[in-house]
Amino acid sequence: MTKQQFYLKMITSSIMRRRSRMMIALFAVAIGATILSGLVTIYYDVPRQMGKEFRSYGANLMLTSRGTSDIQEEDLDTLRALIPARQLVGLTSYRYESVRLNKFPFMAGGVDFDSVLKTRPYWGISGRIPSSENEILVGQTVKDFLALKEGDEILLTGTDVFGKEFSETFSVSGILQTGGAEEECVFLSQKKLDLLMDSSGAYDVAECSVSLNADELERLCFIIEENCKNIAPRRVKQVTHSEGTVLAKLQALVWIVTLVVLVLTMVCVATTMMAVVAERRKEIGLKKSLGASNQSIVVDFLGEGLVLGALGGLLGVVLGFVFAQGVSQNVFGSAVSFQWLLAPITILVSVCVTGLACLLPVKSATDVDPALVLKGE
Repeated sequence: MTKQQFYLKMITSSIMRRRSRMMIALFAVAIGATILSGLVTIYYDVPRQMGKEFRSYGANLMLTSRGTSDIQEEDLDTLRALIPARQLVGLTSYRYESVRLNKFPFMAGGVDFDSVLKTRPYWGISGRIPSSENEILVGQTVKDFLALKEGDEILLTGTDVFGKEFSETFSVSGILQTGGAEEECVFLSQKKLDLLMDSSGAYDVAECSVSLNADELERLCFIIEENCKNIAPRRVKQVTHSEGTVLAKLQALVWIVTLVVLVLTMVCVATTMMAVVAERRKEIGLKKSLGASNQSIVVDFLGEGLVLGALGGLLGVVLGFVFAQGVSQNVFGSAVSFQWLLAPITILVSVCVTGLACLLPVKSATDVDPALVLKGE
């Protein structure tokens, strides 16, 4: 049997002889490692999860034209190529024209209804969104003024870009409720509005919803300004600032809780090891009387502590992922990915915590006077 094998067997035997005490220390280390692994996993996944939640408040990037001309479809194609597909939640363009509804003046917006629900998920619709070009979505204010309801027919008239009068009847598919200016408008298919106005491919404004933090969004704005000469990007500061503030506070809370748990783990391990030292005073005194040095005593006790730290850290890695998965599923309704780099870091931190916790008990063990202990004092 080699020296290393004998040393490992000695440590293992010492731990097994005091299973009850060592299980308490192992349990404490495992809990600390679980919280560390779970909260750090959540820490790195929170920005993605919170970003998805904040997208329910609407787009975080507004796009307007830099000059007098409108935004063209080619400009939007260039913009889409600059944003990674996994980060692009939605991109919606709008065109607004003055029209008359049953001879009363209102504003009509042309929009792609499939994309608008991605950038404005907060829209409350009584009824349904238009499913054909002959259906129209009416704002609450318009509905009240004209005394409309779902399924009613409404006459839309106006003048196209060439000064030609147009007139067409639409069916009200739903009532739009947002609490904002949208309630004073009606919305119809972008293609239909282009057909009525006898023009296409031009938009007054566009909005983009992307899963980026404030700094990444700032860099994206710079890239857009450099590559899209006809588009002026502008961050929706209320959304991005709130998102950044909430994320910063959540991440700070994660670190504070993790630090507190690690300190409590250290205290628990130190207390347990002090009890073990007190229980083994005669054994320590006998070793010293037979010629064991303080260094060998330190190595024995630190070895036990480090083995407990490694086992507790390994157990914490598994339980931490289960913990993070449960939190993510219950809070955000989606799964987290396993952070492979976190496994060795968790084990290393657990070993370091137990090592530090053992310093005071080890110091107490080296102070044992064999003459007094063996005399029974």
